[in-house]
Amino acid sequence: MNTDPRIHVTLDHLRNLRGAAGGLSFLPKQPSASVLNGRHVSRLRGRGLNFEEMRDYLPGDDVRSIDWRATARTGKPHVRVFTEERDRPALLVVDQRMSMFFGTALNMKSVCAAEAAAIMAFRILKQGDRVGGIVFDERHKIETPPRRSLRSVYSFLSGLSAMNCALNADKQVDRGMTGLNRSLDSAARLAHHDHLVVVFSDYEGLDEQTRKKLSGIAAHNDLILVLVHDPSARNMVADEKLVLGDGILQAEVDFSASAIRESISGFNADRLNGILRWQEEINLSVLPLDCGQNTLNQMRARLASLTPARRVR
Repeated sequence: MNTDPRIHVTLDHLRNLRGAAGGLSFLPKQPSASVLNGRHVSRLRGRGLNFEEMRDYLPGDDVRSIDWRATARTGKPHVRVFTEERDRPALLVVDQRMSMFFGTALNMKSVCAAEAAAIMAFRILKQGDRVGGIVFDERHKIETPPRRSLRSVYSFLSGLSAMNCALNADKQVDRGMTGLNRSLDSAARLAHHDHLVVVFSDYEGLDEQTRKKLSGIAAHNDLILVLVHDPSARNMVADEKLVLGDGILQAEVDFSASAIRESISGFNADRLNGILRWQEEINLSVLPLDCGQNTLNQMRARLASLTPARRVR
């Protein structure tokens, strides 16, 4: 059976993104403003430094590295040598709830999130860091602890494609189960500190608990929120009828009525802008991703330009 790649992603499709991810320029020679660069001033901590050795001062050494206590004790200039930490584990949290099974232009939000997570997983692994993930829907989640292994990445993508392909218009959803906050609890458990945590979601149903959980993760890790949205979130198309449903109830909505368009657009815009404001309130970065555009091209542009001083729109 052929699968429409705009609606569902197969494991082969996600695995084939490995080559495309390897061609991206933001790692390892990314611009100094890139969110994945360990040597820049931004919201991300980057890599730390490990103490390597104490040795005699040599001409050309940075005077700021002189250890004055050792120098005073021995009577000879000594410097402390540090090496950059080479490992920063990454945890990719991917939303595959029914709210993500929506799209009006190119891809479903669920497809966009899956492709973006695969691209980032391959690129982080190529850099030499460990990578793992959490894939979740309303009721279930699949955890893959961070490992420096292509087999582990394929395992993560296998779970991601399986949960993505389980999405369909007839899938029933327990309205009492959100999945997002529970998955953030799991992320906090797996990423104790000094991880790169990336959450791919539309953040449907977020509440004050969501904000607190994200704030807790960001206190000890680098946190990026990939805000996956449909172009209709800001601009509803007039004279168009859509059938919307939650797996139990369905309704045809006529967007030719300006009042309906303005109400839904206002609600969506307020939610998107509220998440963007978290950049100022929590130590995190927000990376919007439009499922109406090519995922790879957006990843290339967004990751290279996201800085704390510039809000990407």
